[in-house]
Amino acid sequence: MAVTWTISTLERNTSDDGVVVAHWRASDVDGDHSGSSYGTCGFTPDPADESFIPFEDLTEADVLSWVESELDVEAIEASIASQISESKEPVVSVGVPW
Repeated sequence: MAVTWTISTLERNTSDDGVVVAHWRASDVDGDHSGSSYGTCGFTPDPADESFIPFEDLTEADVLSWVESELDVEAIEASIASQISESKEPVVSVGVPW
């Protein structure tokens, strides 16, 4: 199992092409069992900064590196693993005995 991180969409300032919000998703699958997490990260772009990357030049890897620097990646991946474990061996079940 390996968690896959993706960027779902970006919000940007049209005046300077700076990304202000990245929507991310992390997910994993183990057979019929899966877990995921979704969220956003906000940024304050500075076109004058030498590390600024214009929107049209961004790669998903660029944005993922920004997102991962803002998040507790280990905790999110542990939560996804926990979702999968719970799916395999549920603590709570639903139904009636008849």
